[in-house]
Amino acid sequence: MHRSDRVSKIIEKELGKIIFEDVKDDRLRFVNITTVKLTKDLSYATVYYRVIGTEDQIKATSQNLLDAKGFIKMKLSKALTIRKVPELIFKYDESIDYGNKIEAIIKEIKSK
Repeated sequence: MHRSDRVSKIIEKELGKIIFEDVKDDRLRFVNITTVKLTKDLSYATVYYRVIGTEDQIKATSQNLLDAKGFIKMKLSKALTIRKVPELIFKYDESIDYGNKIEAIIKEIKSK
């Protein structure tokens, strides 16, 4: 396992804890971190997340995460033992929606 893989797993776990326990914004309570992908030099972390809600709620959550990013990064720096905390980039994880869409298409094809 590469160093970036190990660090991304640690960041994923810590972000989940920080969002659930430390962030005071109740609108972020239902955010679920699905995966974290780090660049090889560990300078950027793309954080994929899921949240249950409407399209408007998902967009609002994206803004709420951006607003809380400084606080989250500060908490993350205290939890990690690496020298420089990567820049966080939050992205909504659409893979489950995409999978459901493919599954619906397959079911439709099979029913014909």
